[in-house]
Amino acid sequence: MTHPPPSPPPPEREHERPRSNIEADIPFRGIVEQSLAGMYVIQDELFQYVNATFASMLGYTPEEMKGMHLRQAVYPEMQEATIVNFHKRISDEIPSIRYTTIGWHRNREPVYLEVHGSCVMFRGRPAVVGVGINITEQRQQQEALRLSRERLRELAAYINTVREEQRARIARELHDVVGGMLTSMKLDIQRIQRRASDPEMQRIVGDLLVLAQESIDTVRTISEDLRPSALDHLGLRAALDAMLRRFSERTELRYVLAAGDADIDLPQARATAVYRICQEALTNIARHAQARQVHVRLSSTAGWLQVEIEDDGRGLHSQTPTGKSLGLLSMAERAQEFGGELSFRCGQAGGTCLILRLPKEDTA
Repeated sequence: MTHPPPSPPPPEREHERPRSNIEADIPFRGIVEQSLAGMYVIQDELFQYVNATFASMLGYTPEEMKGMHLRQAVYPEMQEATIVNFHKRISDEIPSIRYTTIGWHRNREPVYLEVHGSCVMFRGRPAVVGVGINITEQRQQQEALRLSRERLRELAAYINTVREEQRARIARELHDVVGGMLTSMKLDIQRIQRRASDPEMQRIVGDLLVLAQESIDTVRTISEDLRPSALDHLGLRAALDAMLRRFSERTELRYVLAAGDADIDLPQARATAVYRICQEALTNIARHAQARQVHVRLSSTAGWLQVEIEDDGRGLHSQTPTGKSLGLLSMAERAQEFGGELSFRCGQAGGTCLILRLPKEDTA
């Protein structure tokens, strides 16, 4: 009796195959060759293997780079450091290193690379296997951003300088020209008052005198706000005291100015910057802090001036959608213009304490 041939075993489904067999079928070399990251093997300071991605970063083919010395692929200024890093890994001093270097393109242009290599055994001897990523475009973008920010700072400094010059010019015009005209008008009104005998005329002249004096006082106030005369003639301490006194009169907030024996003899531009920062800080306090008292402390140490403005209000508010107050940004820019820094902390009475540190002179 003839028996039918045995049925073939059912096809093996992939999820039932041994894991080792699955891993053996993965085309690792194809993955390496098609990788978007550059890959290389270096032994005896020579490239034993590079994939097409890494070779193209330097303008070569993989065949051209095979056997190339490591120095030929690195910018001259980076060669010694690169060789040192290679031997650190080969000697197992540092098994794995990640750093940024500058490759040397075939056309002799720099190529910024971020590389991460580790020591492995290759053909029975130690070698470095690594991955390289071309970050030249990223570095160019970072440099462009840095230059853009630097130009913005220069523009902000220029705007501040021009604004102060315009303020000083307008303040002089108001004080000397408009103030002088108003004073002449007041004198003429007083002459009319002495000659007028009609009671009705006396009343009109009296009202004109009051109006003329109010106009003179307003012009003086505007002129002082634009460019405080005390800052030019009496110095920063006197200018701050006068500003705080006017601030207290307008807002009914108490103030304390503590300068002690601090040396606050600053160049004119720096004194103006400190004054404007304090002015902006007081404006913010008046608008948002709901404070009752303001403490201003000045101290001087080792070539630096420190100013602390502390209130007992409700803290920092009035922020833009980016989370930054425009007033704070303006103050920070002024401080950075002269190499200073601006910081904040909670005040002892629950409000905010603004801290300005500014070098007294230009730093090299």
